[in-house]
Amino acid sequence: MARDQKAKAKAEQAKGKIKETTGRAVGNERMTAEGRVEKAKGDARQAKEKTKDIFRG
Repeated sequence: MARDQKAKAKAEQAKGKIKETTGRAVGNERMTAEGRVEKAKGDARQAKEKTKDIFRG
């Protein structure tokens, strides 16, 4: 299950980065902001999983 969550975190980070970059390229501030939010969610999920790994062993 942890692998699934880690993969989901990486996917969110990548999707957010793409959306943020695309938003900047086309000058769409809303898309840029949405990309930052998605990227931050992925970062938070990844940090949570790393913390869980530390306590597991």
